[in-house]
Amino acid sequence: MSALSRQPESPFAIADWHADITQLLDEHHLVAVSHFPRRRLHFASSLARFLGSLRDAEVCNLYGRFIGDLDTFCNQLEQALPGPALERRIDGPSGIASLLRHRHTFRGKPASKYRYYIWHDADHLLANNRKLFGRLVDALAGVAAESEYCDDDLLLIHRSVFVGGPSLDLYAEDPKGQFQSWAMDDGHDEPFWQVVTGIERPPVLRYSIDLLGQERH
Repeated sequence: MSALSRQPESPFAIADWHADITQLLDEHHLVAVSHFPRRRLHFASSLARFLGSLRDAEVCNLYGRFIGDLDTFCNQLEQALPGPALERRIDGPSGIASLLRHRHTFRGKPASKYRYYIWHDADHLLANNRKLFGRLVDALAGVAAESEYCDDDLLLIHRSVFVGGPSLDLYAEDPKGQFQSWAMDDGHDEPFWQVVTGIERPPVLRYSIDLLGQERH
């Protein structure tokens, strides 16, 4: 565990932080924020390696610098998750939510029990298309809640880690944003995911990457 965090290039003073973050992910999605790009990069890449080393876990990296609209998000998701063809839409039988639900199995390998989505530079899409960003956050958190509380199949725990700068933290403070509330669907009195899962709001925690230590020079 600590071998990853003690690499010479680490900008963090605290070494064994990966297990603490993983424990937070037991019950929550995470919005991880830093003012420093180097810290954000190290946090996301090191955490992805650590989570990928865990038993029964898979990691889906989403590289936000290359996500500016629905099509580019779908491109990233198709690279991260094997599965059926993906239409450029969020809902529907071939949309994003459907692919998120899909559990691919390989012969001779047990099915994963945990799937972690690491969205690097998540604030890039937030700056370019706030509404779409909220809808995608809603889908990630909604499918996760559906899997835990409504799915009778073999349980797959979904957890998302959104990594970015101060603007991501400001969005996380917004009570109407999708880190704090489910998105409303047109023509409905209650949010879809709240009705489906019975969960009043997405379980999201805010986390300061800068708490891990000071930049080393």
